[in-house]
Amino acid sequence: MNNKQESPKANDKPRRMGPGPGHGMMMSNEKAKDFKGTMKRLSKSLSAYKIGFIIVFMFAIGSTIFAIIGPTILGNATTEIFEGLVSKIKGGSGIDFTKLKNIMITIIILYVSSTVLSLIQGFIMTDISQKISYKFRRDISEKTHRMPMNYFDTTKHGEVLSRITNDVDTLGQSLNQSLTQLITSVVTIVGVLVMMIRISWSMTTLALLIVPISLLMVTSIIKKSQKYFNKQQEYLGELNGQVEEVYAGHGIVKVFNKEEDLVKTFGEKNEQLYETAWKSQFLSGLMPPIMMFVGNLGYVGVSILGGYLAIRGKLKIGQIQSFIQYVRSFTQPINQLAQVANMFQSTAAAAERVYEYLNEDEELADISDTVKTDLVKGNVEFKHVKFGYNEDEIIINDFSAIVKPGQKVAIVGPTGAGKSTMIKLLMRFYDINSGEILIDSHNIIDFAREDLRKMFGMVLQDAWLFNGTIMDNIRYGRLDASDEEVIEAAKAAHAHRFITTLPDGYNMVLNEEVTNVSEGQKQLLTIARAILAKPKMLILDEATSSVDTRTEIRIQKAMDNLMKDRTSFIIAHRLSTIRDADLILVMNEGDIIEQGSHEELIALGKFYANLYNSQFEKIA
Repeated sequence: MNNKQESPKANDKPRRMGPGPGHGMMMSNEKAKDFKGTMKRLSKSLSAYKIGFIIVFMFAIGSTIFAIIGPTILGNATTEIFEGLVSKIKGGSGIDFTKLKNIMITIIILYVSSTVLSLIQGFIMTDISQKISYKFRRDISEKTHRMPMNYFDTTKHGEVLSRITNDVDTLGQSLNQSLTQLITSVVTIVGVLVMMIRISWSMTTLALLIVPISLLMVTSIIKKSQKYFNKQQEYLGELNGQVEEVYAGHGIVKVFNKEEDLVKTFGEKNEQLYETAWKSQFLSGLMPPIMMFVGNLGYVGVSILGGYLAIRGKLKIGQIQSFIQYVRSFTQPINQLAQVANMFQSTAAAAERVYEYLNEDEELADISDTVKTDLVKGNVEFKHVKFGYNEDEIIINDFSAIVKPGQKVAIVGPTGAGKSTMIKLLMRFYDINSGEILIDSHNIIDFAREDLRKMFGMVLQDAWLFNGTIMDNIRYGRLDASDEEVIEAAKAAHAHRFITTLPDGYNMVLNEEVTNVSEGQKQLLTIARAILAKPKMLILDEATSSVDTRTEIRIQKAMDNLMKDRTSFIIAHRLSTIRDADLILVMNEGDIIEQGSHEELIALGKFYANLYNSQFEKIA
């Protein structure tokens, strides 16, 4: 882009090879704007898996019930052992090992059944959550190809990537954990409470007194620690931001000798992070021992009361053991429910962001009866084109031009004149506000977008290459091309020679770690890709800007062969590269102010002549 006026593109650029820009995971305390509405829509999305959910719910309930019954059976075993020993001391028959064996077999069956049911429901829930994640990723991917270019020009690329990575992952993981945890926690709390009351209501009352005391202490600690956690995240973000900036601009830091200043700044921020992190971690670390202390006090009280009731003959020894196990099992699901509530907030927030993306406006659908492109010759006409990225900010006022088949047309002008914008309009990345763009007398809206864009081969200033072999990157222009055709295209682009000097040649994999391929050589590969595609028309946006003068001369010759008999649009800042253009369109502030050949415009002695001469003025 030439400037912000031409496209409101976000500042961050995606890396073309390797992983995309970094983006932090969603905070666990992030909340949805419309929790109820989002969860309602999510429920509809999940309804396709209702049979699986029913099975999961049934198995989770069964697994939990079997686990809850276990302590009671163990208590019976303890009672049997105790009473047998007492009987033996008094001269009786002692322990009934047959009865004890039956009790142990029963408890083993219960716990094995609980484990098997838990494994099955876990397997089914994992399968469902992964299918949901798969579906959302597929929907987002398909949606991306239907989105208008304006969305990507005005939205940070990291934000888009975050929807398909962080948000979908958060959604899948939280669904997998929260739903089954919710069921098991509720069933455990109710079941354990019933079993406790069944053993002794007085001991149950005493045990329940522990809960509000624990909650009161935990709440007070959370209130104090929360502000430090918030500051910790803030300072961590600042520290990471500085590290990323320094890493990206390491060479600039070296050039200006700013190492000591940056080390000092880093030290200050690191110190702030240390202070807040220490306080937040210390306060949060107080909760487990405090909870343990209060819990142990409860166990002491329960044990004393249980012993008293056992002496009076109202309880058996095994029931005391069972009750203590139930008390231990009672507090855990309460904490899990708090975690589940937090997970549901994360789930709703992630789902809301995914649905927001899926609800974005799409490109207008192609008309049903589109024009075929088989016989297109390349006659292009712009008729009073008017356009603005925003309706109240028009940047192309009244653009009109006629381009004949096979002509080489250069579009020149100062930064922000609207040169690249015209190319975007020609490719229908944006639709014009008024006027017409015609190809062989057909309005471009009469073509299917796919067919329209297939007519053009593009070589941009930014060399777009993906993580793959050199052969695959060139073949991207025409996927059915043979190896021989790829090599011929590379030769025509003057890329063959340097490719053969590389390790593995055409089979060398390009990625971010590759350092022996220059930016100019990468540009040669994109030119080879365009040559291989054999398009009907060409768009060259500063295609030789990344190469040296000697290479530029070779590329120009290759490009001349490529452009022969093809309508070509060339956006150029270096005016020396377009002197042989058939038609030069001079743009300024969204309008064509001059047009003609290089000689005609120089002879005119106006805007183009001044622009051309200014590039060759000697510095005084």
